[in-house]
Amino acid sequence: MTSYFKIMKDIEEKEQIGKEAYGNVDMVNKPPHYNESGVECIDAIAAATGSEGFEFYLQGNIIKYLWRYRYKNGTEDLKKARWYLNKLIVEVEGCYDDES
Repeated sequence: MTSYFKIMKDIEEKEQIGKEAYGNVDMVNKPPHYNESGVECIDAIAAATGSEGFEFYLQGNIIKYLWRYRYKNGTEDLKKARWYLNKLIVEVEGCYDDES
């Protein structure tokens, strides 16, 4: 079994590689590769999938990032899962507020 300290060292190395590749870019909240010509990819997906489809999309991403965080990007993936969860909460609250 991989030790906690080795995992943490691997995470720190990956985070450092990311910082060197992207500078001080926020890879959780505003990754540059998800914005083209001023259109955020998440907004295009929401428009294309509709309310219910978009909720399922967000749920799938939450599961994906929770599933892989130990093996890929560590805490960055947990932060991405949290970002998608926060987005899902806003979506669900917005949908239910409209029905009140």
